[in-house]
This record gives sequence, structure tokens and C-alpha cells, in this order.
Amino acid sequence: MNNTCRIMVVLFSLALLTLAAPAREFHVSVNGDDSSDGSSSKPLRTISAAARVAQPGDVITVHAGTYRERVTPSRGGESEARRIVYRAAEGEKAVIKGSEVIRNWRPFQGDVWKVALPNSFFGSYNPYKDLIVGDWFNNRGRPHHTGEVYLNGKSLWESHVLERVLNPQAVAGARDSEGSTYTWFTESDDQHTYIYANFHGKNPNEELVEINVRDSCFYPDEPGRDYITVRGFHLSQAATQWAAPTAEQIGLIGTHWSKGWIIENNVISDSKCSCITLGKERKTGHNVWINDPRKDGATHYNEVIVRALEAGWSREKIGSHIVRENVIFNCEQAGIAGSLGAVYSLIANNHIYNIWARRQFTGAEMGGIKLHGAIDVVIRNNRIHNAGRGLWMDWMAQGTRITGNLLYDNSTDDLFVEVNHGPFVVDNNLFLSGLSLLDMSQGGAYAHNLMTGRILSRTEPRRSTPYHKAHSTALAGLNSIVGGDNRFYNNVFTGNGGPPPGGAEADANPLRFGGYGLWVYNHREFPLQTGGNVYLKGARAYVKEDGALNLSGSDPKAEIVEEGNSVYLRLNLGAELQKAATRLVNTGLLGKAKISGLAYENADGSPLVIDSDYLGKKRGEADPTPGPFETAGQGELKLKVW
Repeated sequence: MNNTCRIMVVLFSLALLTLAAPAREFHVSVNGDDSSDGSSSKPLRTISAAARVAQPGDVITVHAGTYRERVTPSRGGESEARRIVYRAAEGEKAVIKGSEVIRNWRPFQGDVWKVALPNSFFGSYNPYKDLIVGDWFNNRGRPHHTGEVYLNGKSLWESHVLERVLNPQAVAGARDSEGSTYTWFTESDDQHTYIYANFHGKNPNEELVEINVRDSCFYPDEPGRDYITVRGFHLSQAATQWAAPTAEQIGLIGTHWSKGWIIENNVISDSKCSCITLGKERKTGHNVWINDPRKDGATHYNEVIVRALEAGWSREKIGSHIVRENVIFNCEQAGIAGSLGAVYSLIANNHIYNIWARRQFTGAEMGGIKLHGAIDVVIRNNRIHNAGRGLWMDWMAQGTRITGNLLYDNSTDDLFVEVNHGPFVVDNNLFLSGLSLLDMSQGGAYAHNLMTGRILSRTEPRRSTPYHKAHSTALAGLNSIVGGDNRFYNNVFTGNGGPPPGGAEADANPLRFGGYGLWVYNHREFPLQTGGNVYLKGARAYVKEDGALNLSGSDPKAEIVEEGNSVYLRLNLGAELQKAATRLVNTGLLGKAKISGLAYENADGSPLVIDSDYLGKKRGEADPTPGPFETAGQGELKLKVW
């Protein structure tokens, strides 16, 4: 055997040994030591120490306790079969916080206390010097820091002047009126950062007082950390920056332009901006609009998309994440945000609430779920409420399916589809807020939804936005939005019981304020496809709609009832609902979106059939029941919807 053959044999043998090597399990405990080997008897002290040594196929098991660190994975897995798993130990509460406990508070004046922290305490990142800034961010005329102060786990409200800490007043319109009087203020010099806080009679040195000091709890420092699972943790209190679609999007936990993450069964809360980010990286652009205002934001974002494609934005490299069964709350920008990086993902069974609850700042990137480029993304069975805007699908929602979601008590709207060309599908959802749908797109298919709020249809001729080849990120063209080209089948719309507008108001109202039912599309350039829709309590049909079932005298009295962790929908339905001329909704019925020329089908290219209802019940093939519930019954109903 010659030397070349011997070398090949040795290399082959080593490869076999590597493949056969068993995965390791590293244990982490608050009583551990980072110089240990990570075994169950000699656990590590920090999750970060385990992250530095874990290899594809390994599992990191974190035991009960609070870990104040930013976990920065050194590497990802290699495939679905050889991922790196971070998990809380079974039955144990493992908490990852981006904050530190602060003592040494001194009385300042009245209920206000002051602490002086050396700037060296913060290292390279000081959230009390760092202001929230970014494309499409609106500070409402005052500065906002990424830092935050917490009293016994509840965040205080930042004030931009000390006087409002010394003499706090409830914020007008705040849901938590009393909470808005617990305020804090910061200032700094070359040596120290000073924080003043009004604790309303509590001694902060005897209570749990924490402040944000890290920009994230779990986030890779480089793109391409693929196939990572994060399961069962409580993650909270991070000084996150504004996550614009034209910027690197750093969330309390985020995937950073990677592939194949699973984020599941976590409790994620108290992010200054966004909780979960499935976003892009920095090299394709970072807040390009505010850095170059000579061009408008839409032009900048189109250029970002081109750079992303050049950098490998594709199914092979990016996305395909699973975000499921998490509880997400207390984020002032978004529960889940993503620009380009969420493609081909599943977002399912999450409870998202208290998003943008304080409203001290605002911007165009806020919502329970806010995605740019939701290509072939499935958003299923999520509960979203008190989120300002519930779902916001912005640019390139193509092949997207939004199905079986529960949205209510959202003050802006439940669903905003902005400058998309289709095809995308919205089915079996409960849209129960005041504005159910804000439609600034075309090419959507809406089936078996219950919409108790208004619909607002708008055109957008000023922006040309992309559409893509089927199930691909590859660009197929650009177009503006003239509106329409939607399909509405087997939906139930309710009105407010008031008289329909007439005369000039009938023409002007839908353009500005929307209305109940599909009549708001009467003036759109592209016609609708309709059938099997039911209009209750004064909601009105599309002008060209044949066979609409108008039951203006019927009031379903839809009402959400929360009982503990369960949610019920009270509903009053009459037998006449079954008279609707419905058909089974499928790929053949829906046809093709006008602009993209693509069919309404599943993400894998197979035919779409909407053959089950909100609760998973099989639908009748010949005459399915309109609305989200198949043969739910008649009269006064109480249906468990979460």
C-alpha cells in the first residue's frame, strides 16, 4: 500500500470515528464552575461557557437559577439531525436575564432615589448613553434610552426630564395608569452614569431592583450559526435597539441571518424594543435611510434586498425557523420581528400580548408579529391581543399562509398587509378588534374568517415593491399597488348596526376610514372574486358580488371571555347561516394572482385545500359552513378558542 492510500485510509477512519462519536450533554448550574468538565456531577457555571465548547449534536442542559449573561453561540449545528440544543432542565425554571441587580441606592428627594454607577460597570455598551434610533423610528419629540429599570420584576417608565420623576403624573390613556407614575431618569458624564427612580415609598435596597445592561439575552455575534434549539427558558430584560428592516435586527433572542433555529416553549418578556428577531445581518445595510436621506426608504429597502440576494438570501442558507408555543409580552416594538430572515418559517401556537403597551415612542415597524419578506411562512394558531397592531405582513408576503389565529383587543388593527402582490392566504382566523383588516396589497385570498371590525382598503401607487418566482427568493419583478385582485370566500362579516353611509359619504368613507364588509373594495381597479360570504348587523357586500347572504338584522353578539388561561368566544348564530352558497376553497377555485401569475398553493408546491376549521374539525366538501367554525351549532354558543 503506497503512502497516498495509507493517508486516505487514515482520513476515512477518522471520519467514521467522528460520525460515530456520541453527542455530549453539558450541564450548567448556578452552583457550578466554568473550569469544570460540564458533567452532571461537575456542571459549568455559565451557559456561555457551555456555548464555547458545544459541538454539533451536543445538548446543553441548564438547571434552575438565574443566569445574568448574554449567550453568544460560538457555533451552530450542521443539520436537523446534528443541531446544538440549549434547554432548561425538565421541571426546572432556568432564567436568562440581560439585567443586573443594583444596590447602593441613596435617598434623593421624597420617594426618589439615586444611584451612581461608574461607566466601567457597563463595559463596552452603556444602555443609559445609548439612545433608541433607526429607520422609521419616531421618538415623539424626546430621547429614549435602551436601558430600563425594574422594581420587583416590573419595569418603570422612563422620563426625559428629572422633574417628571420628582412629580410624576399618570400618562393619559395608559392602561396601567398607576404604573405610569413609577418613573426613572438618567444622565451621565465622563466618569459616571446616574439613575434617578421614583419607587413610591419602597426602599430599593430592600427590594429587587434590576437594570438592563446587555443588548440581548441570546444572539450570535456572526451570521450563519445554524440549527440551534432554544427550549424551555425564561428570557427577559434586555436593552434592545430598534429593529428596522434596513438594519441588523438584534432582539432579546434572535437568529442573526441563520437557518434552522427552533425557539420553543419559552417565556420571553421585557425587551425595550423587540423580543424575538428573525432578521438580517448588518453588511447588507444598517439604518441606511437615516444615514442617507437623499433617497426614500422604499428605494433603500429595494437596494437592501438586492444586496441580500448577492449575499446568499435563499432557502438553502436562510430561514426555515420554527417559533412555537412561546409566551411573549412586554415588548415596545414587536413580539416577533423579521426582515428577510424569516423565509420558509413556521410561527405557531404563541401567546403574544402587551406589545407597544406604553406607547412612549412609535414607528413603522411595530406589531405582535411584524415581518418583511414572509415568503412561504406559515403563521398558525397564535393568540395576539393588546398589541396595537396584531399582524403586519410588509413587503413580499408571497406564499404566506395566516391560518387559525385569534386576534382581539388590538387598538390599531388585527391584520395589516402592506404592498404585497400575492399569492397569500388568510383563512379560519378570528379578527375581533375594531379594525379587522387594513389592506394595502393585492392578490390575497381570504376564506372562512370572522371579521367583526372594519376593513380599510388603500392603494399605494408611489412605491414599486418586489414579487418573486414561485417558492423562491429570486426576484421576478416590481409593481405598485392599485388594489383588489383579492378572493373572499365563505367569510362572515359583522357591522356595527348603524345605517349604511349614503351619497358622497359612501364614496369617501371607505377610502379614509373603511367600513364593515367588502363594499370598501367597490372602487378598486382590480375586481374581487367572491362567494359564500355572509353579512350580519349592517355589514355590506361587494357591489359585484352575486349570491351574498345579507342578514342585516342578525347580531352575532361576538364577545371574548378570558377565564384563567383559557379563552372563549360567545356567539349567537342563527340557522339562516347555513343558507350561504359556499364552496370548498382550494387551489382550483382561487386561480392565480394577477401580478405574480402564481397559484395559491402550499409552501411545498402541493395543492391547497381548506378542508378543516379553526378547531381542526373536518369541513363539508359540498357546502362547508361559512366562517371559522364548521357546524358549531345554533343559538347562544360558548366556544373555547384558546
